[in-house]
Formats: sequence, structure tokens, C-alpha cells
Amino acid sequence: MKTLLVVILIAVAVSAWAQDPPARPDVGTNGTNWSPPVPAPTSGISTTDLNTLTPNDLVDALIGSGPDAPTISNITYNGANVAAGTFTGGTGIIGFENGIILSSGNVASVAGPNLVDDVTTDNGLSGDADLDNLIPGYQTYDATILEFDFECENLQVISFSYVFASDEYNEYVNSDYNDVFGFFLNGVNIALLPGGSTPVAINNVNCGDPYAPPGGTNCNYYINNDLDDGGGTIDTEMDGMTVVLVATAAVNPGVNHIKLAIADAGDHVLDSDILLKGESFLCVTPSDAIPTLTEWGIIIFSVLLLGWMALVVIRRGRAANVRT
Repeated sequence: MKTLLVVILIAVAVSAWAQDPPARPDVGTNGTNWSPPVPAPTSGISTTDLNTLTPNDLVDALIGSGPDAPTISNITYNGANVAAGTFTGGTGIIGFENGIILSSGNVASVAGPNLVDDVTTDNGLSGDADLDNLIPGYQTYDATILEFDFECENLQVISFSYVFASDEYNEYVNSDYNDVFGFFLNGVNIALLPGGSTPVAINNVNCGDPYAPPGGTNCNYYINNDLDDGGGTIDTEMDGMTVVLVATAAVNPGVNHIKLAIADAGDHVLDSDILLKGESFLCVTPSDAIPTLTEWGIIIFSVLLLGWMALVVIRRGRAANVRT
């Protein structure tokens, strides 16, 4: 009887340990547990933050060139200098070579290899009300916000590519921590999964906790890099990330406003990042998103042709049956 009781107690303890996430790091306000790799990597992602750059440099890196580039004005930034910058070397890691990065911690910690399961920089900053509204029940912290006005000349749709990455994965999926970001176009978030209704966040894009694909929520948009779940081969410190996603939405005639924001949720620790593809913020014609009249004509003709061919085959089959 005693042996059975001991076995039960051990089983309960193991079960509780397996279900509870590990303790969160305590780095203190303005503290960090991240340090540059020694020796410094000679390849992979390299970042430059706002201790060297300006917010205008970030927007210049994001905006495309040529006739599809919008006109930019009124650039503002709120956040720590280490929480925003540019990056290069993303090919084969996140899905595009360069761009800008906004972080809830330190942009430098996005670089690989993956050595720390809980990389954290606490910038000691407040959150953002717009981000709070995306994840009801959570409070955000350490918000990083880049905003600007833009105008598309005679074009009505804006489009840009991005990846969301985080060290909250996978052990804090569906927990009290749910790092989030948003792209607020004229006050409306367009950082949504395909289908246009689900905000991209830790609890909305994952393969479960414990990690068990194809389970979880929107697992098909998630890429695992967690050392405890068979990951770590992707050359970034982040434990997981989304596939490359595209934000696109119709814009108003004249001047529009975009707010790019990310924050920790639940507490100040464990870094999350959004990486936006360089020169991908472009004005595109609505015809790039929906078929033109000519394309609709081709589609309708093709459907009618296939229907007619199917009808001919059916009639010939019936005629053959009658003859036999």
C-alpha cells in the first residue's frame, strides 16, 4: 500500500512539473541575461540599433523604391534605442535577407545560434493601449512603436512582408504570457493571419504546449526552433517564428497613418521580435490583389469550356451504353 502511495505521489509530481512552465527569468528593470556571442559570428543575422541609426533610417529601409513607393512624413518612434534597428543576413533563416526589426527587448538577441531558452532584456517601459485591446485580459509592457504618415499616388492598397519571432515559444503557449504586436493602419490592425480576422500572437500561432504538430493553433503558420522540442537548427536565438506573412489592406485617398508596435504581455521578460522585409512597404494596385476584367473573362471561359467538355464525355458515354 505504501509503495502504491509513493508511486502515485511521484506520478502527480512529474505530471505537475511537465505541465507548469519553467520559472521566468528575473533580470531586474533595465537588466538583461543576453550577451554577445564570443567569438562574434561571421555569418547569419547582424543588427544595428538606434544608438547608431535614426527612426528615419528605419523607415527608409522599409519603404520600397520606384513608382510604387509611398510618400512619407511625420515619422515618430517610442521605445528603447536597443529595441529597434535594421538587420541583414536573414536569407535561409527568416525567409528574406534584410529589413527592419522591432523588439520587446534587444534587437541584437535575434542573432543565432540558439543558446539561451529565455533570452531577456527588460527595458522598464510601459505597454500600449492598442496592443492591450488585441489580447483582452492581458497587460502589455516594453512597447516599441514606429509610426509615420504615408500617401499612395493614385493607388489604393498597401502591402508589406514580415515575420514574428519569440523566445516565449513553446513553453509559454496558452499561458499567462502572450506577446503581441500590431500594424495599425488608420487605427485598424492589419497584422492578421490569412482570412483577415485573427491577430498574430503567441497564443494564436503555435503548435501547442507541449509542442505536438499538427496540433496547437494555426500550426501551419509556425516554425519551431526550441531546443527542448527538437529545434535549434535555425540560426537565430528565437525559439520559434511564423512563416513569412503579408500585411495588406486598402488605404484611403490622401494621407494615411501606420503604427507598427510590439510589446511583452503579462510581464517585462522574454524577447519577441517583428522583422519586416526591406523595401517591401509598397503601394500596389487593387488589380494585384483581385482578378482584372480580362482575367475574370479567362476564368469564366475556362469554366464553361471544362463544363462543355465534361457534358460531351457524359453524352458519349450514355450513347455507348445505349448501343450496347
